[in-house]
Order: sequence, then C-alpha cells, then structure tokens
Amino acid sequence: MKIEKISSRVLLCCVTLIIVCFAAFLLIGYDNPVGDYNEPLLTDVIMWLMYGLVAATTVLTVWSLIRGIQNSKGNDPAATTGVPGGKITVFTVGLTIVSLVLGWVTGIGEKEFTASDGTVTSAGWVTVVDIFMVSMGILLVAAAIAVAVSMTGIVTKNASK
Repeated sequence: MKIEKISSRVLLCCVTLIIVCFAAFLLIGYDNPVGDYNEPLLTDVIMWLMYGLVAATTVLTVWSLIRGIQNSKGNDPAATTGVPGGKITVFTVGLTIVSLVLGWVTGIGEKEFTASDGTVTSAGWVTVVDIFMVSMGILLVAAAIAVAVSMTGIVTKNASK
C-alpha cells in the first residue's frame, strides 16, 4: 500500500475518532449541573483522547526520525526530494525554543489564581500555563504558515534549482 493511502486512512480514522468523541461529549450528559457548575459526564473521554493523540504523535515522530536517519545515510535528501529537511528541523527546534522563552517572559510575575470554588493554583503553575498557551499560539500560526507555503510548492521549486 502506498504511503499516501496509509496517511490518508490514518488521517480519516483520527478525524472520525475525534468527531465521535466530541459528539459524544456534547450529546451525552453535557448538561450535568453539579452545584453552581456544569460537569459534563464524558470529560474524561476528551482528556484520554488528547493523551492518546499526544502519545501516538510522540511515538510516530520518534519512529519517523529514526526511519528517516536510516534511509538517508550517505544521501542528501534535499537533492532527492527538493525539501531542505535539515534547515526545516533546525528552524522548527529553534522556533519551539523561542516560543517557550517568549511564553516564559510574558508569564513572569504572575500571581496565584483562586478559582470561584476556592481552589488555589500557585503562581508557578500559572506561569507554566502561560508559557504553554503563548507557545501554542505562536506554533499554531507557524504551522498555518508552513502549510500554506507547503501547498504553494515554493520550497521544493527553490530547492530543485
């Protein structure tokens, strides 16, 4: 089976699983008042879905890196595919580090957070949340730009010249 077919089937399965989980979350016991708050019954399903997707992505990324290194021993992948993988990897790692640092800088000096039910979150954890929220925003914009650039084919046209 070609890699494109496998990729499209895996994408279809992931999207279907996500849609089914979110539909169940919203349709089964979503309106579940507990005291003054709403506590949906299937919150755990969404949490485990996210944990599973992160774990699967991590495993597949490591496997892909190992497989890519094995396949490209002695060859220049940019000459074969037209995609400068090394530059893309360095840029991605650099952007991730920069986004985390920017998140940390914006989160400096946060105070502890007290929820309406009295639960107190320490200032350190509030800073950690800020770090990851800012980082996710930056990386989301970068991913959207990368998809747009990839769809235009600019990188492969310039690399093959």
